[in-house]
Amino acid sequence: MTDSPVPDTTGRCGWCGTDPLYVAYHDQEWGVPERDPRALWEKLVLDGFQAGLSWITILKKREAFRAAFDDFDPEKVARYGEADRQRLLNDAGIVRSGAKIDATISGARIWLNLQDQGRDMSDWLWSFVDGQPIQNEWPSMAQVPASTPESIAMAKALKAEGFKFCGPVIVYAFMQATGMVNDHVTTCHRHAPLSGGQG
Repeated sequence: MTDSPVPDTTGRCGWCGTDPLYVAYHDQEWGVPERDPRALWEKLVLDGFQAGLSWITILKKREAFRAAFDDFDPEKVARYGEADRQRLLNDAGIVRSGAKIDATISGARIWLNLQDQGRDMSDWLWSFVDGQPIQNEWPSMAQVPASTPESIAMAKALKAEGFKFCGPVIVYAFMQATGMVNDHVTTCHRHAPLSGGQG
């Protein structure tokens, strides 16, 4: 971390630019192993909302999303009815996509159903990388893939359960963000392997 309010991008992955919000996200969150099921579901939902947009757009709206979706508590979201759907469609603070809102509500119900069947959602998602972060060694962002066999397998499994907006590219972004893979380039100060994360 640096004390500069707008850090230099030298020694960072180039995608975060110099926007302080984006730099903080890069330095403090992206690539940090996440094991908490609720946090994983939030990130999967937000990556789905990102489809067709830039991540910085979602990042700037993240607090509004959290407020609109009850801090992404799947038990609360699963109970949303038509009034909640209309509330969300009228909320200018979030991305007002009916299809993505519907996918979030149905996704919460699927998530809870799988938990009720005894599935540990964190363990299940992490199983696609054998439970440990994949440490990549990319000299430049140009070499980082858009999807991998692991993200293709996870996307297929999620879709089989009924989740939407979870194609291999979206899922790979999710895996990068939650530290299932470390795709910080080798010249980035965050490239060093991180711990396996806490639940």
